[in-house]
Amino acid sequence: MSSRHSPAPWDVRRLPRAEGKSFLVTGGNAGIGYFVAEQLAGTGATVILAGRDTAKAEAAQVSIRARVPGAHVRHILLDLADLSSVKDAANALRLERLDAVVCNAGVLLDQPPRRVTKDGDELMFATNHLGHFALISWLAPLLAATPASRIVTTGSFTAKSESLDLHDLQSTRDYRPKRTYARSKLAQMLFGFELDRRLRAAGSTTLSVVIHPGGALDSLTPSRPPVHVRTTGERLRGLPAGLLLQGKDAAAWPAVRAVLDPSVRGGQLWGPRVFGIRGLPTLEPVRGHLADTVLAARLWTATAGLTGLDPSSNLR
Repeated sequence: MSSRHSPAPWDVRRLPRAEGKSFLVTGGNAGIGYFVAEQLAGTGATVILAGRDTAKAEAAQVSIRARVPGAHVRHILLDLADLSSVKDAANALRLERLDAVVCNAGVLLDQPPRRVTKDGDELMFATNHLGHFALISWLAPLLAATPASRIVTTGSFTAKSESLDLHDLQSTRDYRPKRTYARSKLAQMLFGFELDRRLRAAGSTTLSVVIHPGGALDSLTPSRPPVHVRTTGERLRGLPAGLLLQGKDAAAWPAVRAVLDPSVRGGQLWGPRVFGIRGLPTLEPVRGHLADTVLAARLWTATAGLTGLDPSSNLR
């Protein structure tokens, strides 16, 4: 299996150059996604920030250009909770090649009530899973036309301890926000693994890689004004947590490696090295629910029914 592949040494602070390549990062205007975009911009690639907040995206571009002189970065409007917006975003790219998509954006609600999108879907499941499934469906022809392109799906370590109810994917009977969030991320990870199986079956050169960022706190995250400003007090209060967790800059490392490292293979899972919650990016075994191919295939069929789309039709 690809999870047994032994990767080459990797330096998170000396990334390979990627001039001429184009990378799309959903949710690249804030949080972990911002640092994924900033680090990728440092390679000389063109980075497209896909998000629903234009003001935040403009602030992120200002910050990236301040850190990476001459950075090639731009924004497209994308609301993953709105399937019509997903189609519009794909049409707005206007690229001749797309070397990687980082499906990073996500929403976590802290408390009830259960919220739905205008399409009638539960908000977290729609944003974290359905929207990215639809996005890859629309982008599949462009990805297929780009040799050795990559689709990087961001999951969560919380998903590993959850299970998926195919008869209640949208938590209509048992809505608990944190559990619903974890299930939406489990669905997204299963999608990433199933996508790679279908890519291999189609003879595609596109790879699908799944990552998770571990645990990240704002108090451990360096300032990036105007996107994020950390006070001295916050930094000091966060120091004890640094023994177990990390900043969002370090949490971006698995996604960045999955995009850039030539030794990465499709169907792999990457996460932080130390207990899966902090540290350098490393290869992890795919097991438990994540390795359930029957569940993943059934989820794919259900998701295609909910979105009216299917990336399989455009994988070659």
